[in-house]
Amino acid sequence: MPTAVKKTISLPPELAKEAEEIASEEGKTLSAVIQDALRTARKERLRKEFRELQGQWSTKAKEKGILTEKDLQRYLAK
Repeated sequence: MPTAVKKTISLPPELAKEAEEIASEEGKTLSAVIQDALRTARKERLRKEFRELQGQWSTKAKEKGILTEKDLQRYLAK
């Protein structure tokens, strides 16, 4: 079973040049640089989703008067 899937992608010339420069500077393959970029983008997307969820639940908690951990414990003990 292969450990990688080969894909062909298109990049604007300036982005391709930048990716190749990064690969050269960091002693990585172009593939590794693209993989790192995708992992970073995924991590940022997940962080954003988490912050949005955190904000939604924080708003709901405030609406119920839950401002501290003690408030939460009292609310959950009901």
